[in-house]
Amino acid sequence: MQKDDLDPLIPATGGQRIDAATKRGRLQMILLLLVCAAPVLASYFTFYVIKPQGGKTNIGQLVSPVQTMPLDGLDAQIQGKWTLLLARPASECKVGNDACVSLLYLMRQVRVAMGKESQRMQLIWLVTDGEVIDPELQKAYDKEVAGFTFIRMPKDQAQKQKLQQWLKLDNAETAIHLMDPHGDRMMRFATNPNAPDFKKMSKDMEKLLKWNPTGKVN
Repeated sequence: MQKDDLDPLIPATGGQRIDAATKRGRLQMILLLLVCAAPVLASYFTFYVIKPQGGKTNIGQLVSPVQTMPLDGLDAQIQGKWTLLLARPASECKVGNDACVSLLYLMRQVRVAMGKESQRMQLIWLVTDGEVIDPELQKAYDKEVAGFTFIRMPKDQAQKQKLQQWLKLDNAETAIHLMDPHGDRMMRFATNPNAPDFKKMSKDMEKLLKWNPTGKVN
């Protein structure tokens, strides 16, 4: 009997049943991944393809392609939410240094401006030196009060160098970095020579949150 003449009513062999189950499992896995990634993909499609309101952002500079943070230990802390990240040394960012403190304040106010959507955002200050954080700033910008998380540079020199190189990509070391829920840098807000405009930065964040209804990976 030819292979094509097999009766479709005859039960499949054990091997055929296993192959079919494997294919179904793979298909279900692919569909699950697409469902989880859909919100972030929708927000990217809006910014990169549809480009609402005049075809550009209000003030943020889109990063294309996105830039994945090189450290597993660090990116695990930023996955799951939209993240504004600022890298500054504690020795520079002290009460009295308005150039740095004003950026922390701006990030906090942008998050507050998102209203009920603010829980879908988090703020990170990446401390780039080994100095002690100003106690007043630590109190004013802690996680409970302002939604900030303070993270130190890795002690391992190789990892530290990789992160420094990542921060310096496109000469954007001093920028406020916007990370998507997957932990990839997809936009940045220049801070030199002037801090970003609060209203324009808030508008960019509102767009992203609007086109990503969950703000999470899962």
